[in-house]
Amino acid sequence: MEEMSAAMMEAEEKEILIDDLMNHYGQDVLKLVYSYVRNKELAEDLTQDIFVKCYKSLHTYKGKSALRTWLWRIAINHCKDYMKSWYYKNVWATEEDYVFSGTPKETVEQEVIKQDEDERLLSAVMDLPIVYREVIFLFYYEERSIKEIAEVVQVKQNTVKTRLRRAKELMKQGWEE
Repeated sequence: MEEMSAAMMEAEEKEILIDDLMNHYGQDVLKLVYSYVRNKELAEDLTQDIFVKCYKSLHTYKGKSALRTWLWRIAINHCKDYMKSWYYKNVWATEEDYVFSGTPKETVEQEVIKQDEDERLLSAVMDLPIVYREVIFLFYYEERSIKEIAEVVQVKQNTVKTRLRRAKELMKQGWEE
């Protein structure tokens, strides 16, 4: 998937390429978008918009970065644009949907404890300012390297390290309260 060239992007098989992108990265993009908007239905809508934007922009991919990095940059920019929009600032979602799944082998008590800890952790991450939330998401959930995160977020590597450190400090303070 990563080896696609610009020439391949310009082929008549754009539909096949976008299907491959959606199959390979759809859930990852959805998780990324959810980390911004905190609403499952809205995240699904924005993810669909992102793939439409990618379809229309496939010809702009030059191969200078990994295809996944290019897709992430589009997704992050789309989320940031949405968060600046009038709609986001003036219309509030009424329901937050957190989904957790435990393994069936756990006892009910263990499952409740794990779910409570997961909710506290998710809440701590979601309460972070967006600049910290995005690096936490990319580093821990997407397992991206510092270099890749710096490229996606378009900041220096040291800035990513600082944001990760500050995010951990903020989460620790919130956890202790």
